[in-house]
Amino acid sequence: MTEWTWTAEPTPVWDEAKADAFSPAGPAVHGLGSPAPGDALGDAWWRVESADGEVAAFGRLDDTWGDAEVLVAVVPAFRTRGVGSWAMDKLGEEAAARSLNYVYNVVPRSHPDREGVEAWLASQGFDARDTGELRRRVTTKAATTAPSQ
Repeated sequence: MTEWTWTAEPTPVWDEAKADAFSPAGPAVHGLGSPAPGDALGDAWWRVESADGEVAAFGRLDDTWGDAEVLVAVVPAFRTRGVGSWAMDKLGEEAAARSLNYVYNVVPRSHPDREGVEAWLASQGFDARDTGELRRRVTTKAATTAPSQ
């Protein structure tokens, strides 16, 4: 099994690796506009690297009012290798550490693989809402391993 590393980006900027991870949809589809290399990015970002140091994915968390919009972008060479699921779990841990209630995502209608992404989010425990949001309750590891009462 591949080991991944999860590294916070204290001052995230748009770069070639992010552009690769967001292809073919591009950043604008995800509400990030059209950043140029070196442009500062808002929110909290993490970089996922493979054991050999290759950038494999990025995770983004935008927390507001007790919930957080989350986004995972996987570099094409690493898609279907489990890194997206691993990164989504890490985003859940980050949300739990911030005492947030839910993580959510809205897949834009213009996304080139909207149905595929929505199905993937459902497989990650996200429930679809009438608003188009897909939500998952944030739980801590202690809550998921505690015996039922």
